[in-house]
Amino acid sequence: MLNEEFVFNIGPANITVAYERIGKPGNPPALLIMGAGAQMISWPDGFCTRLANRGIFVIRFDNRDAGKSTHFQHAPVPDFPAVMAGKFDTVSYSLSDMAADTIGLATALGFETIHLVGASMGGMIAQTIAIEYPERVKSLTSIMSTTGHPSVGQADFAILSGLGSPRFDNREEFIKWRVQSLKALGSPGFLFDEAAAAHAAALSWDRDHDPLAMMRQAAAVIKSGDRTAQLQRLKMPALVLHGKADKMCDISGGIATAEAIPDASLHIFEGMGHNLPAPYWDEMTDLIAGHILKHR
Repeated sequence: MLNEEFVFNIGPANITVAYERIGKPGNPPALLIMGAGAQMISWPDGFCTRLANRGIFVIRFDNRDAGKSTHFQHAPVPDFPAVMAGKFDTVSYSLSDMAADTIGLATALGFETIHLVGASMGGMIAQTIAIEYPERVKSLTSIMSTTGHPSVGQADFAILSGLGSPRFDNREEFIKWRVQSLKALGSPGFLFDEAAAAHAAALSWDRDHDPLAMMRQAAAVIKSGDRTAQLQRLKMPALVLHGKADKMCDISGGIATAEAIPDASLHIFEGMGHNLPAPYWDEMTDLIAGHILKHR
């Protein structure tokens, strides 16, 4: 059962953040940052427990516009044709704002320095934190993410277009769409657990189903642009994990991230798509915990 807590007036935006702590408080703290349209529950319980059992104090949380953290519902609807053309008048915030939220959470929880573990857009936020707040970051782990350069890490738009638009007006239709999305973008090398996906989708709906939140987050990603040059100046230990079969963020994004960050370590997982497949939880948490403990 999710043991969520709340902190208020976080960061420059003074938002509320919902979070959960897993493990022993005396262990090195790692903030787990999830991707666009995803809540902290998208970090699987078993994954988090394994990481905690390996000596990490895990804090997973809802980004702004996700789950039970503050939603920017009064912001303008992003004009995506304009955003793609480089006009950002309808974009309410950037990855830098989301990075400030995360640092605000760390400060509120009493952490002067932290380890960052980010997946997908969460990896982009983690990279942004490392660039803008290097003195606060002990180590960086970027999972199934990219640098922001338009030539790498692109999605397979044929798959995305086939999914259609999510349904936010009907719980059962949303769950059906979410399960189809998870299956299409998941890991073809492993069996898909439809019942578990439906349960997770139902919990996601029950916690939050803001129809424009994902659009606002996606617009923030586009507005924030390419981080390659800044990543090349990082001096902290970095670990990059990516699935070879990722259709949402092509493996080129992970390779480019590892190439950009000096001395970064890259691990590629066969048969893994844009998710965290259970058969890899032990190996992935071994890598992440080992990386964090080495640089504690």
